[in-house]
Amino acid sequence: MNPDQAAAASRKAVTRLGSAFLECPRTLRRARELGLTGWACYVAGRGGALGEVRPDTVAAALGLIAPEAVRDGWMAARTVLSPAKVAAQMLAECCRWGAEKLEDAPKVVRLVLLSEQVALAADAVSMPLFAAWRAMPLPSGRATFEAPRGGALSGPLDGPGARAAIALHLLAEHRAAATLVGIKASGLTPVQALISGPEGEAAAVAFGWQPPYPKPGPLLRRRAWADSIADHIAGQALKVLEAKERAELVTLLNQAQAHAGLS
Repeated sequence: MNPDQAAAASRKAVTRLGSAFLECPRTLRRARELGLTGWACYVAGRGGALGEVRPDTVAAALGLIAPEAVRDGWMAARTVLSPAKVAAQMLAECCRWGAEKLEDAPKVVRLVLLSEQVALAADAVSMPLFAAWRAMPLPSGRATFEAPRGGALSGPLDGPGARAAIALHLLAEHRAAATLVGIKASGLTPVQALISGPEGEAAAVAFGWQPPYPKPGPLLRRRAWADSIADHIAGQALKVLEAKERAELVTLLNQAQAHAGLS
């Protein structure tokens, strides 16, 4: 399996596994305990890895969300916690979700080994959010994201499920950034990209864009081209693996997605 093929084959699993903790009821409950709305938690939970930056900087990094919606969520979060602290809380929730959902996934230690290799090898140029997340201090006490040494560690935040969840979130942020590059290259606007994407109008509504929306039909070819560009960019990181390892990683990702109930 070549890198582009592996990136295309793993697109859905990476996206679902890497973002599932943000939609988890326990994560949303934690947000309420912190005094955050779900939307403020999402915006600051992802964008907060960038630190204390302006809302328009966060909107540029997130890319597909309406700038006004980003500003609303960012400013609402800042009245409660600094964005960096929100992101740190979400990283802890990512670990918690992984410990609960992936700890006993098929060959999870192997999944950790392969996915961490890819996340570490990925080029972060033009991907500020991915770079910021990869540099975040981990709740386990490790200073930065690092490759596994000898498989699972002792505590739940250092266990294979948590480590897999962190690596998968990094791969999802890398994939999201690659998709933004593809969308820009294809000439699509954020609204056009969402409308022509898999969730269509529902995604545009969720990300704060107001109707009327464009018809998806004329946009589908350009969206497909944007996705192929994203596959190629995401595939560059997969070159760190051998062809058999790439195929193995795709299989493990699909198994983990099914195991976590995300299919």
